[in-house]
Amino acid sequence: MKYAHFLLLSLISIFTACQSNNKVEAITEKTKLYAFSDSIQTDTFKINLIGSKSDDMSLVFTIINFDGVQIFKEEVKATQLLKSYLASEDLKKESDKIRFLNEQLTVFFDEEHFLEPAVTTDQEPDSNTPDKAFYDELKETRLNGFYYSLGKDKSIYIAWSTKEKKVKIYYQCC
Repeated sequence: MKYAHFLLLSLISIFTACQSNNKVEAITEKTKLYAFSDSIQTDTFKINLIGSKSDDMSLVFTIINFDGVQIFKEEVKATQLLKSYLASEDLKKESDKIRFLNEQLTVFFDEEHFLEPAVTTDQEPDSNTPDKAFYDELKETRLNGFYYSLGKDKSIYIAWSTKEKKVKIYYQCC
């Protein structure tokens, strides 16, 4: 009987130790400075992962201009992002989901996402350009752009409109 209790206690200890080793902590914030709403002064790009479990987490992307004013905010539910990738990724366990969300946070500010300038003079708008006048404005101002993905099939390209004094989408694609 003593041996059975010892064996049970040992198994519980081993199971608990294995469970704690599989726990993945979420990265909570990444920040990058980048000339965006002005060609010289830098704005602060920030991505936060808010929440403790993948079911209630959100990614919050903000841009704060060089004067300290928030000029852009996009909030994406983690479940929406995970759903987009579930077919191609093995995201069944909570630790895998958190690991995946951490990876998304890490690559969000990869250099390739910062476009200098947003639109070159030889680029032409196509059917994925929602506002052709804004596209032409970007050719004139030569301000920088940024793109991010909300899933494997949706990329959004944004830039600052000097005419409208706000961040706008200038290209959306698959």
